[in-house]
Amino acid sequence: MNYRKFAAGTAACLALSPICGGANAQSRMDELPNIVVTADRAPEPISSTGSAISVISGETLSTSSPTSVVDALRSVPGLAVTQSGGPAGTTGVMLRGANTGQTLVLIDGVRVNDPTGIGTEFNFAVLAPGLIDRIEVLRGPQSALYGSDAMGGVVNIITKKGTGPAQFNIRTEAGSYGTISTTASVAGTTGPWSYAVTGAATHSDGFSSYGYRVPSIQAQFPRLENDHLNRVGGSARIGYDAGDGVRFDAGISSTFTRGGYDAGYGAFPDTPSVATQQLRQVWAKAAFDSLGGMLTQSISTFATQTLRSFNDISYGATQLPADTYHAITDYIGNSVGAEYQGTLNMGKAGTLTFGARTQHETAGIATTNISPFPTPRLSDLQAAQDTNSGFALWKLPIGERLNISLGGRVDDVTNVASFGTWRATAAYDITETGTKLRASAGTGAKAPSLYQLYGPYGGNPDLKPEESTGYDAGIDQSLFDGRMKLSLTGFHNRFKNMIDYVYDPVNVFNGKYVNVANAETQGIEFAGDVDIMPGKLRLKAAYTYLESRDLDTGLVLARRPNHLARIALTITPTERWLIEPRILHVSNRFSGTDEMYPLAAYTRVDLYTEYKIDDNWKGFLRGENIFNAHYQEVMNFGTTGPAVYGGFNVTW
Repeated sequence: MNYRKFAAGTAACLALSPICGGANAQSRMDELPNIVVTADRAPEPISSTGSAISVISGETLSTSSPTSVVDALRSVPGLAVTQSGGPAGTTGVMLRGANTGQTLVLIDGVRVNDPTGIGTEFNFAVLAPGLIDRIEVLRGPQSALYGSDAMGGVVNIITKKGTGPAQFNIRTEAGSYGTISTTASVAGTTGPWSYAVTGAATHSDGFSSYGYRVPSIQAQFPRLENDHLNRVGGSARIGYDAGDGVRFDAGISSTFTRGGYDAGYGAFPDTPSVATQQLRQVWAKAAFDSLGGMLTQSISTFATQTLRSFNDISYGATQLPADTYHAITDYIGNSVGAEYQGTLNMGKAGTLTFGARTQHETAGIATTNISPFPTPRLSDLQAAQDTNSGFALWKLPIGERLNISLGGRVDDVTNVASFGTWRATAAYDITETGTKLRASAGTGAKAPSLYQLYGPYGGNPDLKPEESTGYDAGIDQSLFDGRMKLSLTGFHNRFKNMIDYVYDPVNVFNGKYVNVANAETQGIEFAGDVDIMPGKLRLKAAYTYLESRDLDTGLVLARRPNHLARIALTITPTERWLIEPRILHVSNRFSGTDEMYPLAAYTRVDLYTEYKIDDNWKGFLRGENIFNAHYQEVMNFGTTGPAVYGGFNVTW
């Protein structure tokens, strides 16, 4: 590929997200659907990257549940999801067997991992799917590009954007478990301005997080209470193209979630506890060209706030007031920072992307005990840290077929640790046969969280960063004039210095976090997209084989199934009517560490159908778990029974 021509043709779209210049590139995505931005921090064709990356389209998101992104995420090979209970249950993502906190999550290129989390895990349950335009999932260690947390990979969530004439959209549905959800948006361009505003609201009566559809628990507790979900969210993006390669972009998003949860232990595990969570984010960016268009530079600023409040109720041997434990714990996490990025087009010598970043994070935790012994609000944690980083990535085309890249990064976490990481990729494109061979290798690192360093229970300021090394190699094959697309990847990851809590055998209150664990994961990822009968029948499949092991104990890691497969068959009997059955299979696994609490394999079948009434209106029905599979993702936590939802979508 001629990168000079490509760079000139896509300079204006170097703003897909804050990591590469803002919102303008997203408007190009509709024209260039094979362009991704997360793999190398700049827009590029999928065919030129040696990294393993998958894209969840807005279409896939719109036909999935509006209460959670879980179903859409399951379409990505190498990705496993765990959800603790119903729609409000804590939801985590594991990439290639890495822990949930070892996956970096971005929204419009800005990291949103929770500074107050024990492992800075991101809870995907706070997301409103209706605000999302697409999701890019980059697999394998990516700390050389994105710094701490990106050991298993990166999930980049891209909100809706404006392009073309103004367009309005409303989508609403209602159904089982007292669920109703509505999303409305307007997006477009006016002269040099682009804009998009989206709002979403969801309510679900839900079901009991603990014990729902678990026979042994329901026999003991026949009247489990429902754990509800209420969520409102909104996002807005605006861009201004001043011409001559100068562009300004800004975005803001916020979601507020209130949901019930259960203690899950003791004589009365089904409790009326309620959690509220809010995620706020704002970013702004200026991008400009210089040196006759050879150098594109951008400066961005960003701020993210994660607020969590748990109104926690549990019981002792009775439910009497004197035996009721009631406390409110508040978590406040803030992150602010700035980043500079430059991309230098060096002609036949390729492109050099380089930059620097500074980020300030704070974590605050406070508890108010209400009963049985009231106390004033007490601070459990007040901590802060600064991270300064520098990075560079050289992408070099060799001839018309081979593209290689080599990148490195240094992160300095003030008064904690400094670490360097690297990444190399190669992609070889055989256009005559529709074949791409690719490979990547790199290292990952994760700084200790503020809780692990300074938390009230086990904080250890002497912790070292977690580290990983990963390799993968794969082939992407297109056959029958693009009607069949297959992808196969083999991977191997090694983790060391992993942080875990170690109990004191004499006094459990003297336990602390230490660098104690080492682990290894390896496996195979497969994705297939086959247009069996053009316009009539299409098959999509994703499969992961995973081996994961704690190298110190030799035991299988928790919640990592050996086999995970998802198949969707799209049937279009007429141009207006679509039917899509979806099958998910998850093999045996363990809910707890040390191979404790085995969970049985399960196969779940969902069904989606829609009918286009005219160019503006369509109605749809969605069935979940239609054959009533009984299963658990987390030991003793409930999952949906057969459920039906219906609604309409209108665009004008």
